[in-house]
Amino acid sequence: MLRRYFQVTKPGIIMGNLISVAGGFLLASRGEIDWLLFALTLLGLSLVVASGCVVNNVIDRDIDAAMARTKTRVTVTGEISSVAALSHSLVLGLSGFVLLAYFTNWIALGFAAFGFFIYVGVYSLYMKRNSVYGTVVGSLSGAVPPVVGYCAVSGVFDSGAAILLLMFCLWQMPHSYAIAIFRFEDYRAANIPVLPVAQGVEKAKHHIVLYIAIYALVVMLLPLSGYTGVAFMAVACTTSFWWLLMALKGYQRDLDLHGWARQVFAFSIVNITVLSIAMAIDNHSTVSAMLY
Repeated sequence: MLRRYFQVTKPGIIMGNLISVAGGFLLASRGEIDWLLFALTLLGLSLVVASGCVVNNVIDRDIDAAMARTKTRVTVTGEISSVAALSHSLVLGLSGFVLLAYFTNWIALGFAAFGFFIYVGVYSLYMKRNSVYGTVVGSLSGAVPPVVGYCAVSGVFDSGAAILLLMFCLWQMPHSYAIAIFRFEDYRAANIPVLPVAQGVEKAKHHIVLYIAIYALVVMLLPLSGYTGVAFMAVACTTSFWWLLMALKGYQRDLDLHGWARQVFAFSIVNITVLSIAMAIDNHSTVSAMLY
C-alpha cells in the first residue's frame, strides 16, 4: 500500500532535486549553515516536488500507457485511482508549501509556487503534448529547486540566484533531448512532439552541442562573480568540457546513436551532481578572499 504512494511521487526526481536544493542553499550560506533551516527547506521543497510529480502522473496516464518505460506506473495500472492520487498530492503540496511559508521567506516560497505552476499547469497540461518548446518551458520548473535553496538563505533574488536559474535551465535541455533520443520510439508512440521526434535527431544533436557550450560558459559566471572559488572553476571546466566532447562524438559516422545518447544523459547527471557538490563546499575560499 505505502509502496504505491511512494512510487507515484517519482522518488528519483525528488532525490535529484534534493542535491540541487542543497547546492543552492550551501552556496548562499558561505560556510555559516543554519542546519534546521537546511533540513526544513529540503523537506518542504521535496514535498512540493513530490506533489507536482503525482499530479503529473495523473495527467499523463494516457501518455504513460503508450510508453514501454512508463506503462507499469501505478496510475496507469489502476493500483492507485486518480482521486486517491490527487488527494495524496494535495496533502503533500499543502504540507510542503506550509513548511516553506513558515520557515523560509516569501521569495523562496514564490519560486517554489512558480515551479509547481509551470510544471503542472503549463508543461504537463499543455506544452508537453502540443509544442516542441515544451522542453524549454519544462526546464524552468526544473531549474527552480537550487534557486529556492539559495533564496531560503539569502532572502533576495540576486545575481547568484539568477546564474543558478539560467545554469540549471540550460543543463536540462541536452539532458532532456538525450532522453528523447534513446527513448525515441516511446515518445513517438505517445505522440509527444519533443525535438528529436518533431524535427529530427540531427537537429536535436545540434541543439545538444549548442546548449552544452552555452551552459559551460554560464557556469563560469559563478567563480567569475565571486560566488565560488578556483576549485569550483577547475571542476566546472573539466566536467563541462568533457560533456561537450562527449556530445560532439554524436557527429561520428559509425555512431551507436542509442549508446551515445545514453552516455550524454548519464554524464549530464554526473555533471550537475558534481557541480552542485562543488559549489556547496567551495565557498570558504570566497569568504576568505573577501576578508583580504
